[in-house]
Amino acid sequence: MSRRLQLPVLLLAGATALSAARPMTFDDLVALHRVSDPQPSPDGSRIAYVVTDANEPENRTDSDIWIVPTAGGTPRRLTFSPKHDRHPRWSPDGRWIAFESNRGDAFQVWLIPADGGEAHVLTSLSTGATEPTWSPDGSRIAFLSSVFPAFSDKPFAESDRLNREKSEALEKSKVKAQVFERLPVRKWDSLVDGRRSHLFVVGVTNGVQAGSPKDLTPGEQDAVPWSSTFAAGAEFAWSPDSKEIVHTASQFPVREEAWSTDHNLWAVDVATGSRRQLTTNAAADGCPRISPDGRWLAFRAQSRAGFEADRWQLHLLDRGTGALRSLTADFDSSVENIAWMGSDRVVIEAEDQGTKRLWSLAVPGGGRPEPLTEGGSSGEAASVRGGAVVFTRASLDAPTAVWIRPADGKPTKLVDPNTARLAELDLPKPESVVVKGADGDPVQMWILRPPGFDASKKTPLVFWVHGGPQGAWMDGWSTRWNPQAWAAQGWIVAMPNPRGSTGFGQKFTDQISHDWGGRVFTDLMACADWCAAQPWIDKDRMAAAGGSYGGYMMNWFQSHTERFKTLVTHCGVYEFHSMYGTTDELWFDEWEHGIPWKNPDFAQHSPDRFAAKFRTPNLIIHNERDYRVPIGQGLALFTALQRQGVPSKLLYFPDEGHWVLKPQNSRLWHDTIFDWLRGYIGTAK
Repeated sequence: MSRRLQLPVLLLAGATALSAARPMTFDDLVALHRVSDPQPSPDGSRIAYVVTDANEPENRTDSDIWIVPTAGGTPRRLTFSPKHDRHPRWSPDGRWIAFESNRGDAFQVWLIPADGGEAHVLTSLSTGATEPTWSPDGSRIAFLSSVFPAFSDKPFAESDRLNREKSEALEKSKVKAQVFERLPVRKWDSLVDGRRSHLFVVGVTNGVQAGSPKDLTPGEQDAVPWSSTFAAGAEFAWSPDSKEIVHTASQFPVREEAWSTDHNLWAVDVATGSRRQLTTNAAADGCPRISPDGRWLAFRAQSRAGFEADRWQLHLLDRGTGALRSLTADFDSSVENIAWMGSDRVVIEAEDQGTKRLWSLAVPGGGRPEPLTEGGSSGEAASVRGGAVVFTRASLDAPTAVWIRPADGKPTKLVDPNTARLAELDLPKPESVVVKGADGDPVQMWILRPPGFDASKKTPLVFWVHGGPQGAWMDGWSTRWNPQAWAAQGWIVAMPNPRGSTGFGQKFTDQISHDWGGRVFTDLMACADWCAAQPWIDKDRMAAAGGSYGGYMMNWFQSHTERFKTLVTHCGVYEFHSMYGTTDELWFDEWEHGIPWKNPDFAQHSPDRFAAKFRTPNLIIHNERDYRVPIGQGLALFTALQRQGVPSKLLYFPDEGHWVLKPQNSRLWHDTIFDWLRGYIGTAK
């Protein structure tokens, strides 16, 4: 047979192989394993990591620890609990792995032999214990526990007893009323009950607790930031000589923590408990990392007090001289997590044009960071002996896997527990386009076509707006807003990164503050115009959806554009005044809009002011335990729509916070949205 005659056969075979793949369903999404937290062993020969799975019948998730050889090979499951086993940390001699588990009534620190065997509990605090971290000499483990501060200066046995008695009394009391003397009253998805997250240490000998745990940070302050906005991985770190721990303390005075972003680094002497303040920056500091030789303290810091989305710069403190300087003053991106590679180089995470890359930087020289990865979203980097870096990586068409980058080589995938299932699925690759937005500035947008896309047909579009608003649609994987799951319904998904998005320079990020409905709206409309102009998009069947700030923009769309057939608002801001008075993080509203009784233009971009113009059918989703954007925002929006006869539906979750996390709830979330959208935009024709 000639080579020319073989070609059609090969093409047919390829088409058959491709057609075997199918669109992703919710069952696929919930069944995919979630990989996180890779941790190399001290000798660099093995990597421990966490795999989390959804347990839909019980409406929860559980996690287990696995180990894989660094050189590649068959992964080995280390823990088998039906609860959460997570945060694995190797002992310095490589014999033990400490981890946190809720196998009992609360999370405690557990130990398991690294070569396999039975796990046993190390701590038994009435207030629980999380985030175990070994001292470099292997004699102690530091951990966090949320305690009532009034008892924190007492001997451990007494303080633990008093904590237990108070907790039990609160649980048993028929009266659930609380008295508050300062903000915040609520945090994220929980009521404040007066507990503070303190830093403890406990001795360990041959895998057994040696002595009583010791509270190193007694008093009213949290030892780590209470808001995840200011956290990047662990917020405390041991010194190489095991004598000190540096941690990120919460705001002081504590009465200001609801409206202040001031976090500083402190060092605490493990033996004496004496503490000294290392930084005095009025904005936020955090993510302390001490070099292996003990000379340098690397951390990240912001410059503008009160602005949670200010650029995080990498700072370096000489622990001997106290000299301090920024290493990334000329790097126009925010530093996230930090890891040392020896004592003369650090690895940082930072966003870049809709991706998140790993970068390396010389110490103490600094200079332009050198990219270590390309595309996708890389994070959770850890240095491996020999100069390699292990990390996680995901993309819009692939969930998170563990990768490794040799010192002088190309990044390669080390372990991916989803390989077999992914082979069954048709997960289209995204396209990145750039549109001219407000002021002529470029606006990046991801476009994801559905499986089996036919450019000769008109396909409906769902236009997403991300939250934050200082955030971005990344080339990454999500178990919540997953564009592959939406595209599998037969829709094109557009994910623009307009004004306010991160990873496109700090000026671009800044330009949304005090202008929520201004240039960012122009950017979004320019992106929507681009979509409507494409011959393969049905401009008459476009819907829009968003959560948090994205939900706000759906409410802004209600009165400022009629181009969308329907809107989906998830936990969106609707009315600025009540939002300010009920949200848990005042610093956010005060930076974005000002203080309502001081700023006469405070509510100029509040959607409720334009409710008389609402006409677009709207699905609203809001959750009772969302204290970031409280439930009243969604209820008020629903009332305004219903009162005017605008087709609308409210999906209410009494047991969720800002996001919908429980598997059965997530199924209902997806089913409700997809049914609603199909009723208004259908599928491809």
